[in-house]
Amino acid sequence: MSKRRFPLYLQIIIGLVAGIVWSFISIGFELPLTVTTHYIKPIGTIFVNLLKMIAVPLVLASLIVGVSGLNDTQKLARIGSKTIGIYLLTTIIAISIGLVMANIIRPGDRLPAETRDNLMSVYNTNVQTKLETAENVQEKGILQPLVDMVPENITQAAANNTMMLQVVFFAMLFGIALINIPREKRGSVISFFEGFNEVILKMVDYIMYTAPYGVFALIATLMIETAGDDLSKALDLLAGLGWYSITVLIGLGLVITVVYPIMVKVFAKFPAGKFLKGIRPAQLVAFSTSSSSATLPVTIQQCEKELGIKEEISSFVLPVGATINMDGTSLYQGVAAVFIAQALGIDLTIGDQLMIVLTATLASIGSAGVPGAGMVMLVVVLQSIGVPVDGIALILAVDRILDMCRTTVNVTGDAAVALIINHSENKRVQKIKKQEASDASIGKKVELIRETDLN
Repeated sequence: MSKRRFPLYLQIIIGLVAGIVWSFISIGFELPLTVTTHYIKPIGTIFVNLLKMIAVPLVLASLIVGVSGLNDTQKLARIGSKTIGIYLLTTIIAISIGLVMANIIRPGDRLPAETRDNLMSVYNTNVQTKLETAENVQEKGILQPLVDMVPENITQAAANNTMMLQVVFFAMLFGIALINIPREKRGSVISFFEGFNEVILKMVDYIMYTAPYGVFALIATLMIETAGDDLSKALDLLAGLGWYSITVLIGLGLVITVVYPIMVKVFAKFPAGKFLKGIRPAQLVAFSTSSSSATLPVTIQQCEKELGIKEEISSFVLPVGATINMDGTSLYQGVAAVFIAQALGIDLTIGDQLMIVLTATLASIGSAGVPGAGMVMLVVVLQSIGVPVDGIALILAVDRILDMCRTTVNVTGDAAVALIINHSENKRVQKIKKQEASDASIGKKVELIRETDLN
């Protein structure tokens, strides 16, 4: 394929800015809403559908190739335990940062009473839907995520992007089975999925040529649908929730510009600037789609091509991360829970805030990598600390925009952990080779001594 004239991330940024400009032009000149919804929005919908279309095939093929390529169930167990352990650690760190920021800034105390009452009345009808969904989740019990992980019908699971964890489970089980059958019988199966995986990755290349146009359409539609025909009204509403939004954004900013760069610098020995630059296209797609699962093809592509992560690592760590690693979502849940409690005049104890850490961490594992899933899990978090769930009406107005930002953090966290695991495995291989070379050298010396003694 011909080389792009501009880097992909610059093209996407241009599309994003153009979408914002179009929204202002449309509102300023009072263009009919149908101009955007009928002629521009479909472009964004097609782009997202293209990404979703290849997400499941990519996860299935790449995981099977990655797991079978390890050729060792012990190696799979080692990588898997490190991956899940680091994901849980980063989630706890993110939630803690969110709680600290919420307690320092105290955005709930700054929310005007009039704005609070208006938001409660306007968005209260949406709360009931979220509450019913959350109640269904809670009624199934604490082990339900384990039950949900095992598909009763893999075809049905593959047809639904919200069941990505079930596809991951099937692919891992399939890959493990491949490792444990005779080599002559598994070769043709592995070759098929390797070729299938290459075809999907080539499709990602083609789809990314449409990314700037898709991002333009998504951002333009979001802005116009949020503002309606009165931009000042939307801005006034955002201003009322300004401190809450600022608190969330500061927390997310600290995670993405401080925590992850330190992690990759210290534990992966990788330049932080190069890491952020390499993952930038995936960040921009995540920002525009608000979906970790839809962004997964781009994340895998950037990690392998720009960050040098081995396919066997990226094909395992990234799909798992897209389903269980929700650092940005967890941070937002921590801030949102404290904000709602403050706005409603409820004091949270240290025990309550520790409960937020525990509940939000567990909720992130079962949270689907699709837009809006975090809101449902927030209901569970609020109920665990006795805060009225009606309070989520206070944050619904800005949730879509913040969802874009927290998804960007989620995707960046996936890449950071994949880079760390990749370095860890490379370091282990080097250590083994060094030990083998040392043993070989010692063996030669012993043999030489024996020959000398014999002579």
